[in-house]
Amino acid sequence: MILFPAIDLYEGKAVRLYRGDYAQMTVYSEHPEDIAQDFAAQGATHVHLVDLEGARSGETPNLETLLRIRESTGLFCEVGGGIRSMEVIDRYLRAGLDRVILGTAAVENEALLRQAVEKHGERIAVGVDIRDGEVATHGWTEKSGKGFLPFCQKMEQMGIRTLICTDISRDGAMRGTNRQLYRELTEQLGLQITASGGVSSLEDVRALREMNLYGAIIGKAYYTGDIRLSEAIEVAR
Repeated sequence: MILFPAIDLYEGKAVRLYRGDYAQMTVYSEHPEDIAQDFAAQGATHVHLVDLEGARSGETPNLETLLRIRESTGLFCEVGGGIRSMEVIDRYLRAGLDRVILGTAAVENEALLRQAVEKHGERIAVGVDIRDGEVATHGWTEKSGKGFLPFCQKMEQMGIRTLICTDISRDGAMRGTNRQLYRELTEQLGLQITASGGVSSLEDVRALREMNLYGAIIGKAYYTGDIRLSEAIEVAR
């Protein structure tokens, strides 16, 4: 199982939100590339990046910071956050980032998703944010009315290879990950599933690895010191 330590970007800084709330933002570093270099030093091979400003604007305001992270570490970089046009998808991938994640756009703009997959194949992933059994959109603020499992099955039928599935209720709450959710997803789908939200202990990492998940994202637990990344990477292997 691949571990994806996460960096959320806002105004060029590494930050974390509590349950997606911009009013509950903690700044962890003015230099996100330093954090990414620590990831690499501890044995990480991949990093999960979110442009929180892009999530609002639909543009790429932190692209320079993203590229500094990519160039200074050589890590596999996947990026999400408000990606809702082919122009932005192409910009990220041409710049050298490895994979882009569509969230709200995957729910609301099927034509864009099909076009992106046709053009870029496995470099397109879908982020599925789950609240009360439904797919949530627009930065977790709205429910789509779509059940998460039928939506994920549709993504598989459309040729998506990788899903990043977040249990919103667990994100940043340090209450452990939703193992039942990921067990259900792995049993029902033949996709690369990355668990996101609430991975807060080595036991969480071990349990997800035993489900043969493709990946798991570590966010707040790295920043608080509850998980030592190098240890988690060993457990994930």
